[in-house]
Amino acid sequence: MNRRRKNSSSSIAEKIKGNKIEKEKKTNNKNDSTGLIENSLRSHINIFQSLLEKDIEKIERAAEFIFETLASGNKILICGNGGSAADAQHIAAEFVGRFEMERKALPAIALTTDTSALTALTNDYNFERVFSRQIEALGQKGDLLIAISTSGNSPNVISAVMTARQVGCKTLGMTGANGKKLASLSDECLKIPATRTARIQEGHITIAHIWCEIIDAKYNKQ
Repeated sequence: MNRRRKNSSSSIAEKIKGNKIEKEKKTNNKNDSTGLIENSLRSHINIFQSLLEKDIEKIERAAEFIFETLASGNKILICGNGGSAADAQHIAAEFVGRFEMERKALPAIALTTDTSALTALTNDYNFERVFSRQIEALGQKGDLLIAISTSGNSPNVISAVMTARQVGCKTLGMTGANGKKLASLSDECLKIPATRTARIQEGHITIAHIWCEIIDAKYNKQ
């Protein structure tokens, strides 16, 4: 009888200990997640605070660059890889459709959307020419290429900028803190003061939305 009670007591103690360990694990996981969230949000805020303090004139100048292109009857071409390809499509859609205010449709083409062209060019040439070949076909003097690369070193984006310059297109780069190569080749360039891809991309799409807001305002004044 005493042995049974002892075994029962041991079982209860082990169960209590196990529950305590499991609870501590959950608490630690929660604390890890909380720290990750706080660090990410603080990093995001710090980057945008830096943009607010140092880059307002650059953002405004780039918006004027876009407006002048559209006002002169030319079009916007946009390219990028991965998340930047999604941003290219996003930005083009804002111009062709509308951002927040009603205005006329604006000519913008994302060079990332035609799967037949993308696969043919990659197969027949190489991936480095996937955007530049499209610019040879579609780009005209006075058009504007918005070239997006978080690293600033993507070979196909760099090739696109070089080809755009050859055909007489203006160039506007969007990159991160280390994107010196793209910045040096572009007529204008916005460098997000970050090295982490996610933070750079958050900066890119926010700035693009600001450009859209400025363009909307300019067209609604006309």
